[in-house]
Amino acid sequence: MKHLGRHVLAEIYGCEFDILNDIEKVEEIMVNAALEAGAEVRECVFHKFSPQGVSGVVVISESHLAIHTWPELGYAAVDVFTCGEKVDPWDACNYLTSQFRAKHMSARETKRGIFPVAEQPAEQQVAVNL
Repeated sequence: MKHLGRHVLAEIYGCEFDILNDIEKVEEIMVNAALEAGAEVRECVFHKFSPQGVSGVVVISESHLAIHTWPELGYAAVDVFTCGEKVDPWDACNYLTSQFRAKHMSARETKRGIFPVAEQPAEQQVAVNL
């Protein structure tokens, strides 16, 4: 079945504290990850926590990239959701892993927007002859 988008949830471990705790650096890396994946960046919102940690979202034409960091643990939870065929969420995840100087990344992909044939708009319905 056809899907509307791809959603990758990534667990990024062994990252450098100073990178994950720097709001400007995290935002820059997240925006560049979106661009690296071929996305069109629309807006960004990031927040620095006390005593440490950063959360943020990069809104892209194709959906979003989101992050929450635990610098004291060297860990970042990342969420990359893309729609369409042009943008590859794995390119963004691999870029983030590299830029955070991570030792390990594990991730899983979920297809989003998979409709049963009976609920698809008429122009997208697939006829199956048995």
